[in-house]
Amino acid sequence: MGTTATNLDQLLQTDPTTVCGIKIFMGSSTGDMLVDDPYALNDIFREVKMLIAVHCEDDNLIALNAKKARDTFGENVPLTQHPIIRNAEACYASSSKAVELATKYNTRLHILHISTEKELQLFRNDIPSIEKRITAEACIHHLWFSDQDYVKKGSFIKWNPAVKSEKDRHAIREALINGKIDVLATDHAPHTLVEKQNPYFSCPSGGPLVQHALPALFEMAAQGVFSYELIVNKYCHAVADMFQISKRGYLRKGYYADIVIVNPDLPQKVTSDLLYYKCGWSPFEGETFGSTIEKTFVNGHLAYDNGVFDESAKGMRLTFER
Repeated sequence: MGTTATNLDQLLQTDPTTVCGIKIFMGSSTGDMLVDDPYALNDIFREVKMLIAVHCEDDNLIALNAKKARDTFGENVPLTQHPIIRNAEACYASSSKAVELATKYNTRLHILHISTEKELQLFRNDIPSIEKRITAEACIHHLWFSDQDYVKKGSFIKWNPAVKSEKDRHAIREALINGKIDVLATDHAPHTLVEKQNPYFSCPSGGPLVQHALPALFEMAAQGVFSYELIVNKYCHAVADMFQISKRGYLRKGYYADIVIVNPDLPQKVTSDLLYYKCGWSPFEGETFGSTIEKTFVNGHLAYDNGVFDESAKGMRLTFER
């Protein structure tokens, strides 16, 4: 359920058994759902009893950084400035505020797409994820790319929060392993090629990630970044447990059969003719992954089989055991 500065009454009517949580943009991204009024935020964190998920960036700091970039480059700001404009300080200022409010009111808080080493000090790893009141996630692009890739990839790796330094990427990978980061995500946002070709300030942030998320994770496992077991845990088990999703996330009798069959010994190069996105591009184009997804079952239905989709049966709404 999306949050504005004036819809608290609607938030309080949200059914936690059919809605995963309340989403707050504490920093502006693509769209106009920014909530940065301290009084509104205080009311939301105090009154809402279900999970609150937040996008954390400080707009005031971003505006100051954007002005500096404009003063230097005019409107033709290079994409290499993105992690400077939306820097670690902007992320930490907002995420630390969210943690402060959640701690004050014992709110169930989940911080989305962590992109900096600095933010990791806000989280704990001394108890299981399902016992935490404050949790965090890492996205595939923050695990794969770094600011060194802006020169080659440009707007195709423009996300909010920004892809940052190699040091930040390494720290996020380590936090995934040591338990400070609880789950994996994609932040899938398939903007069109035309939109992505706009100048910096009018180019939307976000990119398509669902198709190659698992092959990218398998590639990192093959490189020794983390284990295959960690992928299964952080991408399946922990997600279902932490968000209390009913009958999902495990291969168990009585559970919905959501299964991906991966061939770890069948390399595949990411090319435009093999993309299934309507937007027609991928930030991974040109990469060769060592594994290939062969089949995908959704609720026991074989929805994808070696390049062939069967849409005769659709997905269904998730429910939550709360």
